[in-house]
Amino acid sequence: MLPLDSGIIHEDRLGLDTIYLQAKRWDHSVGRPEIHKFVGALHGRRARKGVFVTTSTFTSDAIEYAAQIDTKVVLVDGRTLARLMILHDVGCSPAQTFVVKKLDSDYFVVD
Repeated sequence: MLPLDSGIIHEDRLGLDTIYLQAKRWDHSVGRPEIHKFVGALHGRRARKGVFVTTSTFTSDAIEYAAQIDTKVVLVDGRTLARLMILHDVGCSPAQTFVVKKLDSDYFVVD
C-alpha cells in the first residue's frame, strides 16, 4: 500500500520502467534527509527514477545530494510546479486571449 502522498508511474505498458513520485506540501525547505528517505523508498519500490515535488523549496544540500547519486531523482519545487501547471493548463484556465492578425498580400492587387 502506497502512502497518500506517493504514487507510481509506469513508463511503458509492460511496466518495465517505473517512476516513483512523492508530493509534499511543506512550509519549510526540504533537506537532504527527506531526499535520502525518498531514495530509500525508491529502492523499496524497485524504481530507478523518482520525482519529488514540494510546494516549498529544496536546500542546497538536498539539491547536491540528488545530483550526485546514481539513481535519477528530479526535484520539483513550488516555483517550478507553478510554471508547469500554467504551461500545461492544470488548475488554471486562460482568462483572456489576444489574436494578432497579418495582412494577406494575395488579397491586394499590385499594379
